[in-house]
Amino acid sequence: MNAPFDKQVFRLVGTRPVRPDGAEKVTGKAVYGPDFAVAGMLHGAILRSPHPHARIRRIDTRRAEALAGVKAVITGADFPSFASPSGAGGESPLGIVKVARNCMALEKVLYDGHAVAAVAATSMAIAEAALKLIEVDYEVLPHVITIEDAIRPDAPLLHDNLFTKGLETKPEKPSNIALRFVLARGDAANGLAGAAAVASGRYTTQPVHQGYIEPHACVASWNADGQAQIWASSQGAFMIRSLTAASLGISLADIRVMPLEIGGGFGGKTTIYLEPVAMLLSRKSGRPVRLVMNRGDVFRATGPAPGAIVDVRIGAAADGTLVGAEIEFHYCGGAYPGSDTHSGATTALGHYRLADYRITGWDVLANMPSTAAYRAPGAPQVNFAVESCLDELAQILGIDPIDLRLKNAARPGDPGVMGLPRGAIGYVECLEAAKAHPHYAAPLGPHQGRGIAGGTWGNYGGASTATLSVTEDGSVLVTTGSPDIGGSRAAMAIMAAETLGIAYERVRVTIADTSSIGFSMLTGGSRTTFATGAAVVDAAHQVIAAMKQRAAAMWNVDVSEVEWRDGAALCLAGDKRGESLTIGAIAAKADNSGGPIAAQAVVDPAGYLPGFGVHICDVELDPETGHLRVTRYTAVQDVGRAIHPDYVEGQMQGGAVQGIGWALNEAYMFDRDGRMENAGFLDYRMPVASDMPMIDTVMIEVPNPGHPYGVKGVGETPIVPPLAAVANAASAAAGVRLRDLPLAPDRVYAALKAKI
Repeated sequence: MNAPFDKQVFRLVGTRPVRPDGAEKVTGKAVYGPDFAVAGMLHGAILRSPHPHARIRRIDTRRAEALAGVKAVITGADFPSFASPSGAGGESPLGIVKVARNCMALEKVLYDGHAVAAVAATSMAIAEAALKLIEVDYEVLPHVITIEDAIRPDAPLLHDNLFTKGLETKPEKPSNIALRFVLARGDAANGLAGAAAVASGRYTTQPVHQGYIEPHACVASWNADGQAQIWASSQGAFMIRSLTAASLGISLADIRVMPLEIGGGFGGKTTIYLEPVAMLLSRKSGRPVRLVMNRGDVFRATGPAPGAIVDVRIGAAADGTLVGAEIEFHYCGGAYPGSDTHSGATTALGHYRLADYRITGWDVLANMPSTAAYRAPGAPQVNFAVESCLDELAQILGIDPIDLRLKNAARPGDPGVMGLPRGAIGYVECLEAAKAHPHYAAPLGPHQGRGIAGGTWGNYGGASTATLSVTEDGSVLVTTGSPDIGGSRAAMAIMAAETLGIAYERVRVTIADTSSIGFSMLTGGSRTTFATGAAVVDAAHQVIAAMKQRAAAMWNVDVSEVEWRDGAALCLAGDKRGESLTIGAIAAKADNSGGPIAAQAVVDPAGYLPGFGVHICDVELDPETGHLRVTRYTAVQDVGRAIHPDYVEGQMQGGAVQGIGWALNEAYMFDRDGRMENAGFLDYRMPVASDMPMIDTVMIEVPNPGHPYGVKGVGETPIVPPLAAVANAASAAAGVRLRDLPLAPDRVYAALKAKI
C-alpha cells in the first residue's frame, strides 16, 4: 500500500546536494550581463533627462554624430509610431507603448533619468563624450512626486489622454489616476457597525528598489538580413524577445535571445529597458552594441515597488472573530500605469476567513520611474496595514496576537478570493508553529518589543517547456527555458533524478535560448520550481516509457511485462525474468533500438496553491535617538514540499532581510526639483550582514497534491510579513503605534516625543 501523499519519503527530494552552478559563481567564472562581449562590439551610452517632467521641444544630435568614433545616435523618433498599440507584458499588464516610451522618451520626459537619446561608439569614453554634445531643448513642466499631490484635482497631468478605468461612469476629464479596482464580499459597513472592537488607521510606505547587485546590461546584434541576437541578464529570455519585438514592430522569429547568468532580479528584471535601444543602435551602426547601466541609472530609471497610502478599518466580535473590513489603498505606479493594484487587493485578506469586506485599490501616476514587480508585487504594502490593525485589535480585545489570527485563519476548504474552495494550505500550521517556537516565549529586555505578522502570496503556474535527453553513457541532460535565479538548476536535477531513479550527479541542467526550446514564461511569481519542475517530471516519465519499450524489445517481451525500478528496466516475464537493464545499458544500444532517447514536455499547470508565512521579530529601541535594531527574527512558512531545503531557507531569509530593509531604512528620496537624492547604495541604505541577526527558519511542509512532488513555490511569501512584523515590534517597544515606513530614527524619535 502506497504511503499518503503528504507522508511520502524520497531518495533525493528534500536533500541538500551541491548546486550545479555553484563553483563557477563563487570563483567568478560565471558570465553575467556586464561581463559579456562579442567581436567588433561597440559601446553604448544613454542620455537621460535631468528633469522629472518636461516637454522635448528639440533634440540636436549633429555634433555627437560628427565626433570621431561615434557610429550611431538614436532618439525616440527611431522607434515605431505605435498607431495601433498591442498588448504585451511581463509580470504586470504592460501596454507596449509604455514599454517602448519607458525605454526612450519621445514627446515628453516623465521622470528624472528618463532616456532621451543614445550613442554607440568605439569606446565608452567616446560614447560618454558624445552624450555631452547632444543638445536637448526642454520646456520644463510642473511635476508631482507624492500620491497626495498627484490626485489633486488641479495636479499637472503626466498623460493628457489617461482616463481612470474601473469607475462606474467614464470620467469626463483625464487625471493621474489610471485605475480603480474593487474587491468586495457581503456588507462591510454592516459588519463593522456590529463589531465589539474596531481598529483603524492610515499607513504609508515609500517606493523601494529591489536592490539587485548586477545592473541591467545587454549586447544586441541586428544583422543585415533582419535577424537579431540579444545576450542579456533577465528573468525571462522569452519576455525579452516578445517585448523587444513588439517595441520595434518586428517578428518574434527575427530575434534570438541568449540568457546569461542573473545577478539578482527579485521581480525587477521582468521587463526591458535597454534591449530595443541596443537593437536600434546596432541596426544603425551595423555592429553589435553593448549597453550597461551604472548604479545611478538603475535607481533613476528602473522600477521600484510602489509607495502606498493605505486606509484600513477592521472590526471583530468580543471573542476575536473578524466581522468586517474596509480597505482603501493608493499605490504610486510612477510614470506609467501598472502598480500591482490587483495583487494588492487580492492578497490583503487572503489569509483570513471574513464574510464581509470591501477593498478598493487605486493606481496613481507620478513623476518617478515606472514601478516594476518586487517579490510578491503589491502584497507587502497593504499587508503592513492589515497586520498592524490586527495587532491593535488583539491589544483592544486582550487576545494573544497569534490566537487572534488562529481564530480567523484561512483553512483548507474555505473559499478563496475568487470564491473557489482552498486546497491543501498550511496557514494554521504556521501560526501554531510560531506560537510553539522558543522565540515567541523568550523574555524581552528594556526598550525591546516583539511583533508578529502573517501574510500570503497566491503563487502561479504558467507555461513551461522542458526537454530531457539520455546520452550514450546513460547520463541525462535536462534543458529548460527558465532562468535560474534561486537554485532552480538544482531543483530540476533533483526532480529529474528522483523520477528516473538515478543519482543526482548523473543529471546536468542547461538554460536554453529562445530558438532552442519552446516557450517558457519568465521566472517570477514563485512559479518555476512548480511549473517548469512539472514539465521536467513529465519529460522524465516519457523517457522512462521509451526506455521500457526499448528494454521490452531487447527481451522480446511485451512492454507491460517491464517495470522501471531504481533507474533500470526490470523484466517480469519470459526467459529474462528478473533481469535488469540500467539506463546506461539501454542508452548504449540506442542506435540499434530506435535511435536517440529524448522527450519534450509542454505544460501550463493550474494546480498551484498559495503560500503562507508567519514572522516573529524582536527589536531594541534607543529612546535617545529613535534608532531601531532587529535583535532576533524567525520566519515560519508553508513551503509545500521543500525540493532543496537550503534554497528554500535562503529564500525565506532573503525575503525577510529585504522586508526588514523596507521597514527600517529604504526609501526613494527626492529634492524639491523632483530629482532623486539617493541614487546609489551609499545613500540608499540597504541592510548588510552586520545589520542583521541570524534569521531562524521553520519550514512547514503541507505538500501540494497538484504537483508530482508537492511543490507550492516559496520565493514571494517571505517578503509579505516583515513590514508589519517589524512595525508591530517597534510599536511595542515605543509604546505608540508607528504607521509610516521606513521607521527611520528621526521619525521614531518624533513619535516618542509626541507621545510625551
